Amino acid sequence: MYSYALLESGCYYLIQEKEEMPIQLIQVTLETDHCVFVTMYGDDEAQIWRKKTDPILDIIELLSDEAVKEWQNLYNKDAYNYEEEDDD
Repeated sequence: MYSYALLESGCYYLIQEKEEMPIQLIQVTLETDHCVFVTMYGDDEAQIWRKKTDPILDIIELLSDEAVKEWQNLYNKDAYNYEEEDDD
């Protein structure tokens, strides 16, 4: 079992918090002495505080800068296309 204390600020990770939960893409955006502020990407973007001691079942991967850029291009493209569909 891992914890949020292992994650570095500014980095993107693929994690699984609990066994029954799906894989999530997260970014640690801020770190304090005892907590981290995490942005979780999925159907909706969510920002949440986690204790550094909160468990993570698996840290699957630290995304490379190249993978983050590719994902951002896809994520932003999908958001743009979604906004266009709303205007109809």
